Amino acid sequence: MATLPNPLPDLASSGLDLPPGSLVDGTLDGPWHEPLLWYADGPAAPRDWTALRTAGRRLGLLPVLVTGGAREQWPDAWDLHPGGTSYPGDHDADEVLAGYWRDDAHEEVDSGAEDSSNSGSDSADGEGEGDEDGCGSWPGLAPAPAAESGEDPDEAAAGLAGVITADPDSWLGGARMALVPARRSADIPASIGWSGPMNHENDVARLCAVLRSWEDRYDARVVVLGFDTMIVSVGRPPTTPEEARALAAEHYAFCPDNIDQSPPYDLEVYAQKRLLDQEVWSFWWD
Repeated sequence: MATLPNPLPDLASSGLDLPPGSLVDGTLDGPWHEPLLWYADGPAAPRDWTALRTAGRRLGLLPVLVTGGAREQWPDAWDLHPGGTSYPGDHDADEVLAGYWRDDAHEEVDSGAEDSSNSGSDSADGEGEGDEDGCGSWPGLAPAPAAESGEDPDEAAAGLAGVITADPDSWLGGARMALVPARRSADIPASIGWSGPMNHENDVARLCAVLRSWEDRYDARVVVLGFDTMIVSVGRPPTTPEEARALAAEHYAFCPDNIDQSPPYDLEVYAQKRLLDQEVWSFWWD
């Protein structure tokens, strides 16, 4: 993956005021030739995100909260795989999602097709909306919401980080600050070779291409990474049912487990409950 010079090897002399922490270079293939990220030894405070973003950005470092989850799996145990990670800019978000849709959307689409069949909506010659594989056609990328963004997207990310770190009793209590060499938030998973979606996609840069598109359309920012979880702040969420439904197809392609293995197990309800006017998106890959 093509990257800018990595400032992490010189972090100790960078002038950043950092709490005690560790550099991570361990990967599935053994030690990497340079550190992939730094993360703190203890829980983050509400103001840490803003402070580290302001100070780290001049060096080419972006903040992200990391969580060990119930199993206490911190980044040095994440099975990072930078050697198998390409560059997000080499992929097209629409093409990536269309491929996932063809591979994974059969159950959702077949259910919808069955409902249509029962209602007598099929044409007389039997032609439907499905493609040659029998799966519904990929609907394409959703248009950006009509409503303008309110809060600055980086401020929205900082606000979410502050809420998370202010509640030590939440399921994300104890989340720690990390710094990653990345030019934009969407590239953070690829920059460290994150393998959280490994059972869905082996090259996380392809998912990062989608995150880049969400940055552009929805003012999205990656705020939290766990072993196989991701939380994203959304500065410009869908504000109409139609916008939410269009986006739900992208979420299903991006992370089928969000719908197939998580309540409400229904794409339409997911659009209404998890996307409409929602400023936080969460993802989990089995």
